[in-house]
Amino acid sequence: MRSVWIALCAVGALALSGCGYNTIQRQDEAVTSAWAEVLNQYQRRADLVPNLVATVQGYAKQEQTVLLGVTEARAKVGSIQVTPELLNDEAAMRKFQAAQTELGTALKSLIAVSENYPDLKSNQNFLALQSQLEGTENRIAVARNRFVDSVREYNVTIRSFPSNLTAMIFKYKTKPSFTVENEAAVAKPPVVNFDTGPAKKN
Repeated sequence: MRSVWIALCAVGALALSGCGYNTIQRQDEAVTSAWAEVLNQYQRRADLVPNLVATVQGYAKQEQTVLLGVTEARAKVGSIQVTPELLNDEAAMRKFQAAQTELGTALKSLIAVSENYPDLKSNQNFLALQSQLEGTENRIAVARNRFVDSVREYNVTIRSFPSNLTAMIFKYKTKPSFTVENEAAVAKPPVVNFDTGPAKKN
């Protein structure tokens, strides 16, 4: 009886493997891992905001609209509860994307403001923060691309025969990803201009 049970288990394992169960498991974990890195990089960006705002405010207090926009955008990002369920909730994912895009746009406006303030542009703390922001935006782009690729592979698997049958049995559903429009909007990192000297004449 024991040998029959072992044989049945072996057959069941082979059947699951052949129907894509193991692939679904592996790709599901890959999506979760890629998402964790996306969140890590977005948090890194959010952590830079207070120092950036404080530095700019020290030289450009009159730019209250831009400063307030960045502060409010960061607050909106922080107000979104990021739970494991978000990965399977398209509406929640769209809300998360919108908030991150708004913060990215606000930060670009903040960086642009520095062009009007030579003393701010030459401030070493501001230059260091700019550099960190640029690096973080690049890491965000890389992390997001990996996440998008992971979701694409996972979704293709659970839509394809015969693994779609396995997905249906175990209630695996397609996962939302970043929209094309959103990808284009946030893929460009802020431009950092380290030339703080006088413009060269031709």
